Amino acid sequence: MVDLQGAPALHGFKMPAEWEAHSQTWMGWPERLDNWRDGAARGQNIFAKVATAISKFEPVTVCASAAQWENARRQLPENIRVVEMSMNDCWFRDTGPIFVVRKGAPNSNISLEQVIAAIDWNFNSWGGVEEGCYQDWSLDTAVASKILQIERCPRFQHSMILEGGSIHVDGEGQRTCLTTEECLLNKNRNPDLTKRQIEDELKEYLGVRKVIWLPRGLYGDDDTNGHIDNMCCFARPGVVLLSWTDDEKDPQFERSVEALTVLSNATDAKGRKLEIIKLHVPGPLYMTEEEGNGFAQDGDGKSRVSGTRLAASYVNFYFANGGIITPQFGDKKWDDEAIRVLSVVFPNREVVGIEGAREIVLGGGNIHCITQQQPVGSPGALSKHE
Repeated sequence: MVDLQGAPALHGFKMPAEWEAHSQTWMGWPERLDNWRDGAARGQNIFAKVATAISKFEPVTVCASAAQWENARRQLPENIRVVEMSMNDCWFRDTGPIFVVRKGAPNSNISLEQVIAAIDWNFNSWGGVEEGCYQDWSLDTAVASKILQIERCPRFQHSMILEGGSIHVDGEGQRTCLTTEECLLNKNRNPDLTKRQIEDELKEYLGVRKVIWLPRGLYGDDDTNGHIDNMCCFARPGVVLLSWTDDEKDPQFERSVEALTVLSNATDAKGRKLEIIKLHVPGPLYMTEEEGNGFAQDGDGKSRVSGTRLAASYVNFYFANGGIITPQFGDKKWDDEAIRVLSVVFPNREVVGIEGAREIVLGGGNIHCITQQQPVGSPGALSKHE
């Protein structure tokens, strides 16, 4: 692994949109007893379902601890690669690397093939010792670099705390980024940086030209302090999907209307007004007493309490090559509606619903949160020529 100096944008790198071609998907393997109920068996089962669904569209690598490697290998299809890796928990959207790409140009010393590198951001368990989800995240801080070592992929290191679930990009032309003030401006992340400074870092490292800030994320998404990937995402350049509810008594309604107002008045980096497609949330859904009793309470993780509103959102889906992998929560009305809307929005992709995704929400996220895409590209070309 080669460490690169300077900001990625200065070298011509940008973060591609998630719908651009992937070479593979990275996932972790759950085992924390204080975050995955009933000995993590239920979580492992749904992770295996997600990995299997994605593997029908592209290669998948699942990382499991030494204690869990044989268990993961046994539960996963043979076409899925399983590698041994230590971690504190398995949220690879947030602990994994953010890949960036560029193409060579005539007369440059870079191959004309697409070149890939990655950003290794800092991580503090979504809030640090006082507010984070667990007290020891020392293994998680090494996940990105371990993945890049395996892939022999060049790395840009950054001291700023940033999770992959806090950003969405459109990947096109002038390039636009979506995020939330609730998360990135939270003092438990980067208290010494102003909004302008954080925006400048996003531009220099993701290669974007404009950042659209939504005030808040999904109601109840306290673990991540309002990650954008539960609230809003790009479907394609100029088009966004927004978590919505028609119930004016639901606390989510205020947040959805607030976001709708910002998006309606915003333009992307190309100056276009955004097309906004509403994707209704399920429920409301709450953690049952049986579910709450299934978590070990003697770990260093945040307590899981019965009656807690679950941060369930269909926006938290994953783009695979030719597919959309979307959660299903057991709320038939809105599960079916989500499949219908996504099928209309993505007519050239197969929409695959994952039954039982509620289990991932109990742990604090969903399908987008447990996956990390690696775009198509050649890491060797960069290290060879620079």
